Amino acid sequence: MAPVTSAATAGSPVDGLLATASIVSSLLVAAWALVATLRHRAPDRVQLAGLAALEVALLALAVVALVALGGGERPDEPGAFFGYLATLVCLPPLAWVLARMEPTRWGSAIVCAVCLVTPVVVVRLQQTWEVLGG
Repeated sequence: MAPVTSAATAGSPVDGLLATASIVSSLLVAAWALVATLRHRAPDRVQLAGLAALEVALLALAVVALVALGGGERPDEPGAFFGYLATLVCLPPLAWVLARMEPTRWGSAIVCAVCLVTPVVVVRLQQTWEVLGG
């Protein structure tokens, strides 16, 4: 007998390798930015390139979520889900703009702070997708 696949057993589209890669890359950029902050360095190209790579991963995660929505899957808390999704894709560009506006060590601190918030938002995004009663 074939196993029954339902929304409860299929898993979340915002869970898995892409989400893990987003979290790990965000934490790596945060660590690099923290070192720069402690060394009194302004945001460098590595931080900005890291933010760009992080944004690409987050946009891919958003596309996967939107494709799943188009396929009929639904998050448990749609309002919160879309709020977290919009926030998630806006965080790296916001960090980039603020870091460019503050070309001191505080620009690096901004990048660090945003990259520490990003994994939390990814996890919240995953939690809002959970199945009702699951």
